[in-house]
Amino acid sequence: MKKSKKQITKRAKNIKQIRLNKEKAVFMKLGSKIKAYLFTGILVTAPVSMTFYLAYKLIFWLDKLVNRVLPPEFRPDNYLPVTVPGLGIIILIVLLILIGMFATGFLGKFFLRLGEWIVYKLPFISSVYSLFKQVFSTFLSNKNRAFNKVVMLEYPRKGLWILGLVSMDTTGEMQEKLPEPMVNVFIPTTPNPTSGFLIFVPKSEVIEMDISVEDAIKFIISGGIVNPDEMKEQK
Repeated sequence: MKKSKKQITKRAKNIKQIRLNKEKAVFMKLGSKIKAYLFTGILVTAPVSMTFYLAYKLIFWLDKLVNRVLPPEFRPDNYLPVTVPGLGIIILIVLLILIGMFATGFLGKFFLRLGEWIVYKLPFISSVYSLFKQVFSTFLSNKNRAFNKVVMLEYPRKGLWILGLVSMDTTGEMQEKLPEPMVNVFIPTTPNPTSGFLIFVPKSEVIEMDISVEDAIKFIISGGIVNPDEMKEQK
């Protein structure tokens, strides 16, 4: 009888332990699912919310900037019962269009040439103005693109590879003094691709990539997290 009671007690304990293990496994599985749902929710909402937040901040910053520049009698807030977000951007775009229309006319071209002539006479300001004008002309021009292809090259030593953006073939005196055909390659930095450095690389030492410049820049900004192949599939 004693043995049977011990066996029954032991069996009951085993059954209870099995139930506890099953309940624990269920709760662990539920917890892992909740955790996965949480991370999925963050992944879905974070980019959207951050984009809208930055857009919201940019819109209100431009609205304040435009309101400060405009004379009080021309500020739209003085005539509207409520503040309209984004009205400053609309006013700014209209002003830029009007300035562009004026600059393309005969009178506008005259004043533009006169202003540039004055700026180019100033020692330090002339070099800064020339630099910014060249950069904006390159990036905003519809006739050509700042960079036309993405390449991989071994840099800064053999065995290490880096992404580069080709602007054009090397020409002029620089090419004449080099032993073989070269290309101008801009090496952007992470996470700010607007900074970097220019190198001249032999054409034979670069590997052309089948990805767009925009996807390459996204890849560089993300520090290698965003895969260009995944971006192609999303498109």
